[in-house]
Amino acid sequence: MGTLLPATRPQTLYVTVRRDELRELKEERDQLQKKVAHLTLMLLQSQQDTGIAGGAQAQIA
Repeated sequence: MGTLLPATRPQTLYVTVRRDELRELKEERDQLQKKVAHLTLMLLQSQQDTGIAGGAQAQIA
């Protein structure tokens, strides 16, 4: 068995962020959310195209 360690109380970490840093972080978050949405759409379209192509090939054979 492993070594048992006594439970420690959770600690709170306080961070100071300047307004310009916060604005940059929000902009980066927005860009990443747009990229995720775009990539998700591309993935769905790819899956649909693959499904259609696979079905057409099955009908030809």
